[in-house]
Amino acid sequence: MEPKLEKKYGLFTAIAMVIGIVVGSGVFFKAEKILTATGGNLKQGILAWVIGGVIMISCAYTFSVMATKYQYVNGIVDYAEAAMGKTYSYYVGWFMAMIYYPTITSVLAWVSARYTCVIFGFPITGGECMTIACLYLISSFTINALSPVLAGKFQVSTTIIKLIPLFLMAIVGTFTGVKSGMTVYNFTHYVSQTSSNGLFTAVVAACFAYEGWIIATCINAELENAKKNLPLALIVGTFITMSAYILYYIGLAGTIENEVMMAGGESGAKLAFQTVFTSAGGSLLFVFVIISCLGTLNGLMLGCTRGIYSLSARGLGPAPKIFVQVDPVTNMPVNSAILGLFLCGLWLFYFYGANLTSGWFGFFSFDSSELPIITIYALYIPIFIMFMVKSRELSFFNRIFMPCLSLAGSIFMVVAAWFAHGMAAIAYLGVFSVIMFLGVLTLKKTK
Repeated sequence: MEPKLEKKYGLFTAIAMVIGIVVGSGVFFKAEKILTATGGNLKQGILAWVIGGVIMISCAYTFSVMATKYQYVNGIVDYAEAAMGKTYSYYVGWFMAMIYYPTITSVLAWVSARYTCVIFGFPITGGECMTIACLYLISSFTINALSPVLAGKFQVSTTIIKLIPLFLMAIVGTFTGVKSGMTVYNFTHYVSQTSSNGLFTAVVAACFAYEGWIIATCINAELENAKKNLPLALIVGTFITMSAYILYYIGLAGTIENEVMMAGGESGAKLAFQTVFTSAGGSLLFVFVIISCLGTLNGLMLGCTRGIYSLSARGLGPAPKIFVQVDPVTNMPVNSAILGLFLCGLWLFYFYGANLTSGWFGFFSFDSSELPIITIYALYIPIFIMFMVKSRELSFFNRIFMPCLSLAGSIFMVVAAWFAHGMAAIAYLGVFSVIMFLGVLTLKKTK
């Protein structure tokens, strides 16, 4: 018999994967952008975190209901197939494998390297940073390809580690800020007036910090008692994530003035930690931040290595007989993993040329850390609609109320992206259309 993916993950690992994939670079990487987008208006910044968190939790809840009904080899592709049919699910799977997974994974490799460079004083756009990013990318691939079980254990351990700086900053930063008056100062003084789309820009930035939970559904074929454990993991994991983010953001306000944080750029978070925990303690906790980023990278790579496999398991995609193979020893779809690493390399090259230089790609330069995430929310819309139409046996809350809330949140994300990115969104849609057209050709060839 041909090897298939085995049940090897439990509930705790699944919760750790949800938290571990989501919590990581985004809360540190995008906190400064949210602060800048809102002009230092902490109330508006917290509102952005709340809006993003509510959208994430509502979507996670709706998909958790779907998880009790459908189970195959890749959660989001399964749900798309059940709601919209095989053709739509193929395009969702193609997008996830070719754009979503590798873009987010490549950005996370750079963000992990970015904070490593902050520690050592290297420039965040130079050769040192990109070399470290490539090293992190290959290392994450290696641990996932050679030992998926070890990758799962690494995910659990890094999840515990990454919560340490968040909750320490949330508790100590808030206490220190209230005592010194810094928290009150930052909540009552704005650095600058924001534009009308400041909140939209902040919410789109927050969506990067919240994104990744859907990737945890890609292990439902490898999760013990998936119909029970996956919904629990999604709900518990996303709620803990939102709570940690908001508390961290409030704690951060008690450390240094918003003007200093905004001017500090990539060093802002390090400066905040050193202010509260002394130079040595702050540097040590900042190492935990790097480990946090690497844990997120590991979780994203977990989804990336299984991207094309989810199509091949259905007999679709390029050369399905090649990419459906599972190694009998490591129980890993190795060929799919290799292609996933290659795509990560391509998108890392694009991210550098489009965002870290003067713009190699001209008009077609866009932020690959945010726009692919907005696309996935757009793809959720017809899934939520058809789920409400078909799931007549469910209660009003599960069939109508929560899917409608998820639907409204997804539409809001799409509108917010337009206000936040403008013409860059058009450039992204051009690249997106070309890649999806290649998916159309591949589907026709397969059929």
